[in-house]
Amino acid sequence: MTFAPQTRIAATYMRGGTSKGVFFRLQDLPESARQPGAARDALLLRVIGSPDPYGKQIDGMGGATSSTSKVVILSPSARPGHDVDYLFGQVAIDSAFVDWSGNCGNLSAAVGPFAIAGGLLAPERIPANGTCTVRIWQANIGKTIVAHVPIAGGQVQETGDFMLDGVAFPAAEVALEFLDPAEEGGEGGGAMFPTGNVVDVLEVPGVGSFRATLINAGIPTIFLDARDIGCTGTELQGDINEDPAALARFEAIRAWGAVKMGLIRDVAEAARRQHTPKIAFVAPPAGYVASSGKAVEAADIDLLARALSMGRLHHAMMGTAAVAIGVAAAVPGTVVHRAAGGGTRDAVRFGHPSGMLRVGAEARQENGRWTVARALMGRSARVLMEGWVRVPGDAF
Repeated sequence: MTFAPQTRIAATYMRGGTSKGVFFRLQDLPESARQPGAARDALLLRVIGSPDPYGKQIDGMGGATSSTSKVVILSPSARPGHDVDYLFGQVAIDSAFVDWSGNCGNLSAAVGPFAIAGGLLAPERIPANGTCTVRIWQANIGKTIVAHVPIAGGQVQETGDFMLDGVAFPAAEVALEFLDPAEEGGEGGGAMFPTGNVVDVLEVPGVGSFRATLINAGIPTIFLDARDIGCTGTELQGDINEDPAALARFEAIRAWGAVKMGLIRDVAEAARRQHTPKIAFVAPPAGYVASSGKAVEAADIDLLARALSMGRLHHAMMGTAAVAIGVAAAVPGTVVHRAAGGGTRDAVRFGHPSGMLRVGAEARQENGRWTVARALMGRSARVLMEGWVRVPGDAF
């Protein structure tokens, strides 16, 4: 029997924020995988090591968590005022599925550095020292992200003293601006609040009724009051992920919330759309011990926030969900705004399982409709490995 040899593909393995993923330039992919379709998905699944019935992704680059089962494809942008097009794929672990329905806010921090190092920006755009501004078109959701990447000696500066809770070591800070994260044309009908309400009563057959804020900012997100679902807001991963009944309740709520947001027509479709919407729960400030053993004091935060990704409680906070938290906190009456104590705010500090994060948002109401100009946060990114990935030639 003759077996196909392995195909070698140029790739870079990067950390961005509290996530990791395999980054590709579109031009480096095999020709059959340079456009959407079965060949591209099959290739990326094999790169990451999915589907894996053992749930470990041993035969691929994935790390068997939603935060480490990700791929990114970049290409020069033909869109005016933009440098690169950024396409993100969330790869399922135990099923043959790549979800292209949303962005990854954490890996967004690595897009600018990768674009600069990968020759996707004109050399004259890159200063000898200082900051390089990279305008990114987020192709999954049709939004603009602006990354401010530190440069030293004409190269991306990756080392520094910026600490990000959820990441063990310091690095250089990459400042991110998410422009018009809830502008017209987004998912859920294009409105920041797809139902027209800042708070809805979400009916979930067999589970219950919940006050919820359904928001489309950064990523479609369903926010719940922790008390309404029997939680405190101080939970760590094990408290939720080791409770099958709790995970099932969250998934049922997420599925019915997706229907109410207009993202799917029937709850059965939610199984094939796991990346969006996100589901999160919030609570007023309280002290707790983060997963690292670090004490988080109630006085240092405005609220508590926990979010699930791909059916599991996230170890920190997804970058796009952080955008949603910042925006929702700025809008009076939302579940998030109430948990943060109300009032007027343009930034919020929240506690998550790994520690704390600050995110800013500029929200305003015009003719009875809420809009947001931008959301701001600092992340970091670093190249972990670069070279080539190899996949069997008959895998795609």
